[in-house]
Amino acid sequence: MIFLGFTLSNSFATMDETKLLIIGAGPFGLAIAAQASHLGIDHLIVGKPMEFWRNNMPKGMYLRSACDWHLDPTGIHTIENFLESQGKTARDVEPLSLEFYQGYAEWFRKQKQIEPLPVYINQLDHADANHFIATTSEGNTIVAQHVALTPGFRHFTHAPEELTSRLPARSYSHTCNFVDFENAANKRFLIIGGRQSAFEWAALLLEAGASAVHLSHRHPSPAFTTSEWAWVTPLVDGIVENPNWFRRLSQEERDEINQRLWAEGRLKVEPWLEPRLRNDRVRFWPQTEVVKCREEEGELQVQLSNGETISVDKIILATGYKVDISRLPVLTSGNLGEQIAARNGFPVLDDHFQTSVPGLFITSMPATQDFGPFFGFTIAVRASAILICEAIGTRD
Repeated sequence: MIFLGFTLSNSFATMDETKLLIIGAGPFGLAIAAQASHLGIDHLIVGKPMEFWRNNMPKGMYLRSACDWHLDPTGIHTIENFLESQGKTARDVEPLSLEFYQGYAEWFRKQKQIEPLPVYINQLDHADANHFIATTSEGNTIVAQHVALTPGFRHFTHAPEELTSRLPARSYSHTCNFVDFENAANKRFLIIGGRQSAFEWAALLLEAGASAVHLSHRHPSPAFTTSEWAWVTPLVDGIVENPNWFRRLSQEERDEINQRLWAEGRLKVEPWLEPRLRNDRVRFWPQTEVVKCREEEGELQVQLSNGETISVDKIILATGYKVDISRLPVLTSGNLGEQIAARNGFPVLDDHFQTSVPGLFITSMPATQDFGPFFGFTIAVRASAILICEAIGTRD
C-alpha cells in the first residue's frame, strides 16, 4: 500500500485501518469513543485508560468538580446513574475522591464497551489528503482517515525558567511527577505555588508524616471557600450549538471570562482543605518568591524575597501547566509538526476542533485558546466529543 511516498510493507506485524483514530484514553478520549460508537463511526482508540489520572495524581486527592461533570455525550451513563447503581446519592460522595472518579470512568468504559488498544503512538504522519499513518510503540501500523488527539496535561508541565534557574539540579519536582508520598515522613518540603494543588499537596504531605511544609506564592493566600461553577455549564453546553461564540467575543469579553474562571479556580481553595492544614508543621509565606537556593550539607537553604531563609529537603513546583504543542511527541516525531498552524503555542482550530491539517482534530487543554478556558476541565469532554464526531460523521 502506497500513500504519496509512504509505503507500508509486510514487515509490519499488524496493520489496522479505521475511519477515526483516537489517541488518548483519558476523559476526552473516552467521551469521543462513546460518541463515535453512538453514531456508528468506525473508530479505534489507543492508550491506557485514565493513565494520567492513575500515574500523575496522588492517592487521597479530591476533585473540585461535582457529579454533573460526567463523561457521556448522550446523557445516559452519568455519574448520577453510576451512583444509583450503587445505591448512593451525590451527598454520599461529594467532594469526589480521585478513587471514586476513576471507578466511575471504568464503569463508564465498560458500559460503553470501549476497549482501548493499550499502546502508544510513536509516530504520526500525514500520508495524503485522506489518510494518516500511525506507528505504535510495538511497531505496528494504523491507517486512519481522521485522527483525534486528546493529550494529557503531563506534556505541558510548566516550570518557569526564571524560577528553576535559581534552584540546584535535582532539588525540585513538579506536582505532576511528585505523587508518591511514601517516603515523605520526617522530611521538610517547600511548595512553590498558591493554587488548589499547592494546598492539597501540603495537606497530603502532612498526613504522610512530613516534619515541615512551607508554601511560598507571589500573591496573597487564596480564601478557603467553595468555588462557584454553575455558570460554566450553560456556557460549555452552548458550544455544541454555537461552537465559535468564544472566539467571536471581543478581547475584553474573553479576558472577563478567563478572569472569572481564574478567580474561581485560583483565588479560592476548597474549604475541606482548611482543617487539614491547621497544623504547626505548615507555614505559609504569601507574597514571596525564591531569591536563591543553595545545597549545603545535604539540605537546601532557600532564601525568600522577604529576607527569610528556610531549610528543606525537597522543593515541589505547583506551577501549573502551559500549552505548547511542539512538546507533543506524536506531532514532532512525524511530518505533522510543521504543517499545523499554531498561535501562542496553541493549535489554530476550526469550529469542530479541526487543525489546519484536514482530518486532524485536537481537544483538551490545547483547545482553550479557541474554545475557552473550560477545556482544561472535564466539563468540556461532552461538547468536544459531539462536535468532533459531528464533523467526521458528515464526511464520506
